[in-house]
Amino acid sequence: MLIQLSISNFAIIKHLEITLGPGLNILSGETGAGKSIIINAMNLILGGRASADLIRSGCKEAKVEALFTFPENLFLKEMLSGLGVPFDGDLVIKRTIFREGRNRIFINGSMATLQILSRLGAVLISISGQYENQLLLKPDNHLYVLDDFGGLSNERHKLEEVFGRYQSLEKEVRKLEKAISVTAEKQDLTVFQIQEIERAEIAPGEDTALSEEKRRLQHAEELLEIVTEGYQSLYERHDSALSSMSRCIKRLEKGAEIAPALGSIRDSLAEIEVRLEDASFMLRDFQKTIHMDPLRLEEVAERLELLNRLKRKYGPTLEDVFLFRDKLASMMYNLDEKKEKLDQLIEERRALEAEALDRARGLSKKRKKAAGELEKAVEKELHLLHMEKTRFQVRIDRDGDGPGEPAGEGIEHVGADGFDRVEFMMSPNVGEELRPLSKIASGGELSRIMLAVKTILARTASVETIIFDEVDSGISGATAEVVGEKLLSLAEYHQLLCITHLPQIATQGQVHFLVSKEVSGGRTHTTISKLAAEERVQEIARLLGGREITPRALAHAREMLDQGH
Repeated sequence: MLIQLSISNFAIIKHLEITLGPGLNILSGETGAGKSIIINAMNLILGGRASADLIRSGCKEAKVEALFTFPENLFLKEMLSGLGVPFDGDLVIKRTIFREGRNRIFINGSMATLQILSRLGAVLISISGQYENQLLLKPDNHLYVLDDFGGLSNERHKLEEVFGRYQSLEKEVRKLEKAISVTAEKQDLTVFQIQEIERAEIAPGEDTALSEEKRRLQHAEELLEIVTEGYQSLYERHDSALSSMSRCIKRLEKGAEIAPALGSIRDSLAEIEVRLEDASFMLRDFQKTIHMDPLRLEEVAERLELLNRLKRKYGPTLEDVFLFRDKLASMMYNLDEKKEKLDQLIEERRALEAEALDRARGLSKKRKKAAGELEKAVEKELHLLHMEKTRFQVRIDRDGDGPGEPAGEGIEHVGADGFDRVEFMMSPNVGEELRPLSKIASGGELSRIMLAVKTILARTASVETIIFDEVDSGISGATAEVVGEKLLSLAEYHQLLCITHLPQIATQGQVHFLVSKEVSGGRTHTTISKLAAEERVQEIARLLGGREITPRALAHAREMLDQGH
């Protein structure tokens, strides 16, 4: 329950404080006095949008502070605990807006974000004004009213969660199917490329070895001539290098006997002789490796052409060809993995689809039952609000089905809210057909329908405080008196704050506040005061007779107040 509201430097309000009581609290006053400004300030406490234009002229900031008490509200206690906000039954919300656009929010002394405030505000106060009445004109909102009445909101939220997971999974399945399709289209080519590389049976460095062999085969005759001539020059001829070297060494041996200094030269030449002999034998052996084989040359050339073709297609080197083959093999492996993953996702999607359909069918069945009960309840309340001949119907269609078409049962007919499309139908006059509420309801009828709905939902609504901003729109006389009585009965379940211009409603209030406008110091500002018994008589008389309060109006006001209590 809202205990106290403090507003500073907000629009034409310099500073005011209002202490509310339980039951029905009435706010009245001249048009333009600032009643709606007070409601706008409350909207800030509930997480509404703020604008620097709301700050009083000449001030740097505007401030709104509210004190609530919820001594036994376990739901709110758990919610605040989850948000990290201390709570012992009392709740203080303070919001300050600055000219530069900043907001500062405190909940029980802890700093908070606007998002947290918005979540919290939804369970603190419900503001029912012209805007909310207009919401009744939008069929999209009718389903939520029906669910609130039938206690089905939690089931709808669970369906929404399941359906959201189903949609996410459906997107993932489609994305994976597309990826598999793209990979599968390339599968034949991939298999061919892998087989082409593997059939070649490539050995690492094979192209380098074959290139050298090809070069030798191409120049075998020339190479044999070079090697043969070298071998003969070094070894076989009678005047070969080794023969000359051998004769020279023998002569030096004799010379060394004469001049020992020649011994070292002889030894050096002996070493060279050994090396020459080794080189000669190497040339002789190399001769045996030289083959003039045109068939082998053709084989090598063909093999090199195959390897070069693979390198042109798959990489500049054989190493790159190997890497490309491994990449292709990995793609094929990934395709198998993706297919397994797809099978798993399809199975999960099937389970979620079945759950969503089951929940949607169950919810639809309960809605149809709740619809009949809501129709009776609304008609009963409207009859009490002087709409005795009004017929009210909750029409439920399957979403996506046209008139006369069979109801769809597939997942394609399910949305986040289920199968159903709900619209309120009304016939305010005898003999008239039921037509959509949005097309025929007048302002006064709309106000009474909203009040009827609020009354019906009173026992199940989660908020403790409801604000009615000009619930008297479009009504007068005896109807206004019935509306006042209805508000009083609603106040048995909720704290109500009602802004009204009608004395029939104002007299039902258990606490009455007067909002007025004053000028002081050259500035206009709004004030609010709680009316004592005689002051209340004066205000009811003003509502009855306008600016001139006559003795007759005062007497009538007292009579109305006596009857109201």
